[in-house]
Amino acid sequence: MSLFDTPEIIRLPLQDAEIDYYPQFFGLEDANALLDELYQNTPWQEDDIKVYGKIYKQPRLTAFYANNQTAYRYSNISMTPHPFTPLLNSIKTTIEETTKMTFSSCLLNLYRDGQDSNGWHADDEKELGKNPVIASVSFGAERLFHLKHKKIKTHKHKLNLQNGSLLVMKGETQHQWLHQISKTKKPIGKRINLTFRLLK
Repeated sequence: MSLFDTPEIIRLPLQDAEIDYYPQFFGLEDANALLDELYQNTPWQEDDIKVYGKIYKQPRLTAFYANNQTAYRYSNISMTPHPFTPLLNSIKTTIEETTKMTFSSCLLNLYRDGQDSNGWHADDEKELGKNPVIASVSFGAERLFHLKHKKIKTHKHKLNLQNGSLLVMKGETQHQWLHQISKTKKPIGKRINLTFRLLK
């Protein structure tokens, strides 16, 4: 796995947010190899979620890893972690060396096609502490990442997450903004997203 010596960094021009985007954090060849290995060797699961009192299948597959036994809870789901694999540890170390941040866990999301999605939310669970840092790396098909301010309705933004890219959200971002990956009717392939975080 190779990393660009000086990866390009783009700071998104958003109020009440600190979001850095590295469009080519991993090279294309490495990104495609990581996509295949993660797809084949991850114990994917499909959980039920409760929305307005009704139970639905979560519109994507997930897996949770950590270097401890701290469960991660969101949307009435409680995930017990698998121990980090050498591959995930390697990706985590690469991200930590660049961002100068430390992460203890990783939530993996598999979007099988354009009909898999992730609704509006913020990663602001109490287990993540105040001003959590979320480092999100994408492999596979490009998807639009939508953002909207919680209070200022006119503040919106969208970003095309490239194969091999890294998005780092920190500061007040999770308290002030919501984000989502919406459905698309475009015929697109699978995407795997790894979101590294530090559980308190």
